[in-house]
Amino acid sequence: MIPATQPEFAPWSISYSVTFALVFIACGYVRGWLRLRSTSPNLILPWQLAAFMSGMFALWIVLGSPLRSLHHELLSIHMVDHVLLMAVAPPLILLGAAVRSFLHALPQRFLPEASAEFLPWFSAQPLGRILGNPIFCWLAAVIALIGWHIPAAFELAMRSNLWHEVEYATFFATGILFWWPVIHPWPSAAQSPRWSAVLYLFFATFPCDMLSAFLTFCDRVVYPSYLSGNQHFSISPLQDQEYAGALMWVCVTFIYLLPAVVITTHLLSHSHDPNRLSSSQVRPTF
Repeated sequence: MIPATQPEFAPWSISYSVTFALVFIACGYVRGWLRLRSTSPNLILPWQLAAFMSGMFALWIVLGSPLRSLHHELLSIHMVDHVLLMAVAPPLILLGAAVRSFLHALPQRFLPEASAEFLPWFSAQPLGRILGNPIFCWLAAVIALIGWHIPAAFELAMRSNLWHEVEYATFFATGILFWWPVIHPWPSAAQSPRWSAVLYLFFATFPCDMLSAFLTFCDRVVYPSYLSGNQHFSISPLQDQEYAGALMWVCVTFIYLLPAVVITTHLLSHSHDPNRLSSSQVRPTF
């Protein structure tokens, strides 16, 4: 990731270290996916491979692509980073059943029964139940979102490379937590009825909407780092802030709406099926 204070605009700079690390992780996933496909073809489907790779690409856009050279130029680009880290990359990676695939990517002597038994055991322990609790996951994501957009915290991350790294790591980690109760990747188990995920997503839009509305309609520049404007784009700092707020507003609303619609459709289709599963057996379709 780029330093927080960047002396020169470098539109075509690519972080090769980050790119290599992400490619290495992707190769590990593919190794495990191929092993699983050879023994259990229906355990991780091709669309899940595509989802995981799309999530890794979203991470690369934020951490390794030339776009990272722009987020200290424009708040709207910075907001793209936040959306990708919290609302795009985490659900795609979880949909890819990453834990199962990475376990099978390990050498056979490390894989087995121990790890296969440990993960379900951990998810049933107090800490595992807390980390998978929808209320905890929801609050963690909201606190991270609002906390890092408080001007003092935001400016700290803009001035310090270390705190900038912490900010982005927090967004991604809480993004994983937020989407965990929605997707329920292996080896987790649902702790609440499936229909509650729709309410979970609906209420999650409120903090984003409030923050987005504040940035969009505020008549002053909230973050001093952007007061001086940018050197490469012909928009004012206030316009840039309005675009950032609108971008978060629209993107997050649609991103949360999509799984809510899928879950609702799935539940309704089962409610009209005379051979439907019980509510405890209903699994996400996405």
